[in-house]
Amino acid sequence: MKSNILIIGGNGMVGKTIARIFASRNPNTHIFIGGRKQGKTENDVIIDVTKPQTFQTILNHKIDVIVLSVNDKDDHVLRFAIENKIDYLDITKPTPDLTKAYDFAKKQEINSRIVFSSGWMGGIVSGLINSFSDQMKDIHTVELFVYYSVKDLAGESSAHFMAENVAKPFVNYQNNKPVSIKHFLDAEPFEFSFGIGKRQAYNFDVPDLYILNQIEKVPNVSVKMTYNSKFITWLLGTFQKIKLFNILSLKERKMVFASSGNGDQSIFEIIVKTKNGSKKISLQSTKGQAELTALSAVLHGEELLKNSHENKIYFSHELYQGSLLYDSLKAYETINIQISE
Repeated sequence: MKSNILIIGGNGMVGKTIARIFASRNPNTHIFIGGRKQGKTENDVIIDVTKPQTFQTILNHKIDVIVLSVNDKDDHVLRFAIENKIDYLDITKPTPDLTKAYDFAKKQEINSRIVFSSGWMGGIVSGLINSFSDQMKDIHTVELFVYYSVKDLAGESSAHFMAENVAKPFVNYQNNKPVSIKHFLDAEPFEFSFGIGKRQAYNFDVPDLYILNQIEKVPNVSVKMTYNSKFITWLLGTFQKIKLFNILSLKERKMVFASSGNGDQSIFEIIVKTKNGSKKISLQSTKGQAELTALSAVLHGEELLKNSHENKIYFSHELYQGSLLYDSLKAYETINIQISE
């Protein structure tokens, strides 16, 4: 049966990449692109997340799955999906918006699949951990290390998130206690794979901190990031240390973080510790973060279309059994994964 997919924010960098990958892998799927302006084809529809009156087109086109790749701070699309019993997949939310949306959804009667997939690169960190751990409850520590290249082809959303939140504290978790920290402090040396070598990595906020501790009950969770430029990494740490971000305007902070190159690799590494030892999962996306995020969204969407998951709220890793997510990522031509003890 032909399925109808709507990608809201489909004219953005990640949205376009989702559409491309989805179409190449699922030729029988009818893909609609939702944006604030009228497009050039019959598959382009006007959807403005700030104007729920534009959502009638979702019903008119009998959409089976909504993929949200644009920030919807007021959760208008989530509310609409729940009210109209439409499957929903969101890859966009920073931690504060994710917790708000999840708290709202838990109070509703759910008659479709509501999937929150806002962890690092489309929510695949927890899925990879799950692929190599018999039970999450056996894990006592997860450490995520991210390598980000300013030469990567990236959209505005992550830069704007950093500009808005860099001066605000967030939490990681130590022995199940939230510990307030700030971005780009607490440098830690880490040896990255794929030829990167040793880098200083600094505090960084991603929703996986919340998901792994609050949902999966991993007691100790931390995330640290480094840039491909050692100078930029040091500079951001210095700015935070002297509290320069506190006095810069939002516009000035956006200028600091607004960079997008012509394309580069994206790498992250997961250290998983149990009482029986530790495991390192290293992933490289040779086409960068937009490709990896989009691929993750496509894999989650395919799970919703192909498998009979019951109607309820999910975090994306909960869609997969065993090593299915790992196998799907490993099979993709631009993804390299290494596992070491």
